[in-house]
Amino acid sequence: MARYTGAVCKLCRREGKKLFLKGDRCYTGKCSLERRAYAPGQHGQGRKKTSEYGLQLRAKQQAKRYYGIQEGQFHKYFLMAERKKGVTGENLLRICESRIDNVVYLLGWANSRAEARQLVTHGHFKVNGKKVDIPSYLLKAGDVVSIKEKSRESDKIKEILEANASRPVPQWLDLNADDCEAKVTAMPERDQIAAPVEEHLIVEFYSK
Repeated sequence: MARYTGAVCKLCRREGKKLFLKGDRCYTGKCSLERRAYAPGQHGQGRKKTSEYGLQLRAKQQAKRYYGIQEGQFHKYFLMAERKKGVTGENLLRICESRIDNVVYLLGWANSRAEARQLVTHGHFKVNGKKVDIPSYLLKAGDVVSIKEKSRESDKIKEILEANASRPVPQWLDLNADDCEAKVTAMPERDQIAAPVEEHLIVEFYSK
């Protein structure tokens, strides 16, 4: 299935919550969800009560759209989460959080996850000293992510770093802003994950 290339603000309106797909715009009054807090389309304001299955489906869709992951990849992550020890839903979110495109965004090295995917694909980052250009690359505790030396001189990268200099970084990431590198100190706990989803509904959806 091809990646969605339409208006991402419609996705937030469809899910009824901010998925932070437009970077800084999501924090301003320009956010489409704040101006039109109902689903898009002719019948967006007249939707009926959602069924139990509908709630589970919406939870899955919210998580996929929040992280920018396609269905096949997301289901693969669910199966991985099931095989791990612990709570399956929390394991699933940890896997999604550990993607390099997500980490690049959380570090303030991109304005959105979509931009982070693009920058990773263009080869601007290293993991443990080696270039990684696959957005779905999963990081683990102890890994060190850095911006390539040549990329640090890019006007685009400089602009992004300056704009996001004050963005808070999650506790499980140890950022050295001066050296443009960060270490994954541990996998995140659930209270350190900001994803606006109810992961138990996703588990119920896939467990049918």
